[in-house]
Amino acid sequence: MNVCVFCASSQKIDPKYVELATNVGTELARRGHTLVSGGATVSCMGAVTAAARAAGGRTVGVIPQVLVDVEIADRDSDELIVTPGMRERKAAMDERSDAFLVLPGGIGTLEELFEIWTARVLGIHDRPLVVLDPWGLYASLRGLVEHMYDEGFTRANVFDAIAWTTTVEEALDHVEGRARPVRPTAEELGEATG
Repeated sequence: MNVCVFCASSQKIDPKYVELATNVGTELARRGHTLVSGGATVSCMGAVTAAARAAGGRTVGVIPQVLVDVEIADRDSDELIVTPGMRERKAAMDERSDAFLVLPGGIGTLEELFEIWTARVLGIHDRPLVVLDPWGLYASLRGLVEHMYDEGFTRANVFDAIAWTTTVEEALDHVEGRARPVRPTAEELGEATG
């Protein structure tokens, strides 16, 4: 399957996050999956791709032209797709992916997470969405979404649309599993949609 990995591009992070990305890339390849990534050579993004290739996996990188221009494009990708901008990049990654795995990252990673998560909640797709968070970076985000639910800003199915994991093996088992379909009713759509 084609597994899209959203992750950090920051080079200021603790090396444990880069090591996690390396382990994910290795395990994806070991399990025979193709990696779809953001197409850059830096930080976690570069680590997950390099590890997947080193373990014999196929890699597809999707990168906007602005990042090609600053010379961080992963030109060793089996397939490198250059898009005009970030919106086209996300669309291309979405179109090519059978599942989504979110590693610790910054606001760009959060944007990608929320776009895929929202589409799951609305029933637009049933592909697995898995967060791998061994050190609790997203704990306050989970708490915020739970508070939003308590306040009526979202429905209970927001929790059905995502899996939270703490190990690479657990995360990839969820990626390979069948995602529970989320199909909101017209009444539910008239309620809080987030």
